[in-house]
Order: sequence, then C-alpha cells, then structure tokens
Amino acid sequence: MEGARDVLLPTLLDIEASGFGRGSYPIEVGLARPDGSRCAFLIQPVQEWTHWDPKAELLHGISRARLIREGHPPIEVARWLNDELAATGIAYSDSWGYDNTWLSLLFDQARMLPRFRLEALRRLLSEAQTECWAQTKERIAAEYDIRRHRAGDDARLLQLTYKATLGVD
Repeated sequence: MEGARDVLLPTLLDIEASGFGRGSYPIEVGLARPDGSRCAFLIQPVQEWTHWDPKAELLHGISRARLIREGHPPIEVARWLNDELAATGIAYSDSWGYDNTWLSLLFDQARMLPRFRLEALRRLLSEAQTECWAQTKERIAAEYDIRRHRAGDDARLLQLTYKATLGVD
C-alpha cells in the first residue's frame, strides 16, 4: 500500500438521470479529478426531454422543478466537460453503458463533440480489485459519510474505492 498514496488517480465521471428506461436523459454530471477534488452540475432539461421516473427521483432526490430552476443548459455542461477533460482525454465510469448513452445525448443536444472518451472503470481493475470492490465501496461510503446517488459524490466514492483497492493482490 506504500505507493497507493502517491499514485495519480484516474478521473471518474458519474451521471444521474431522469430514469433508466427509454427516453431518460442526464440531469446531473459529476467528476472526481485526479487530485481528489470533485464538482458537479445540474442539467436543465430541454423541451423534448420529458421522461420522468418518480423512483429515480427518490434515489437522487433532485426534482424536475429544481432542474428547471437551477440547472445549466446542456451546451454549458458539455463545454465544461470538454474544458475539464480535453487535457487528459479520458474519464472512467462504473456504469459505462448508461453513462455513455446519457453523455452522447448531452453532447448531441449541445451540437458538440466530446474532446475526451469515456471508458469503463473495470478496464483499470485487476481481478483482486474486482473481487473486493463492492465490500470496499460500502466501507468507504460509510467511513467518509458519502451521500449516494449524487453525481459528484458518487464519482468521488468510486475514486476513493479505486485508491483503497490499489495494492490488493
């Protein structure tokens, strides 16, 4: 575990959405940067984004009214992501299938191309890390009192879990 403290951590990205089915869209995107800092932005839904799953709202606790009131237009969020991630060119997600779909929807709505790629977090993990991942993640969430299902906090939780599993053989 000696070198685990000094390793450059990967950038983790997490997206919360209006639901999980057809028609769902991104409502919050968050990053955990290599230095451990995190940030997140609420996304204002565009007119054609109408799907809303009350069960998803129960998980993330973000109302559609709050998104309309406090959210940033998709183009602003897409620009921010490009500004944040163009230099490293890559971010990782633990829910690549969902997050990549929602990221594509965001950039499509902004009429922009991402200047980075999103990869599956599992590509970074050894077999030993994968085996202890779920248990370590729960321990870290409790230890750091991380609120789940908010994009910035979830991204940081993934990053802390990754760091905690480094050096596991």
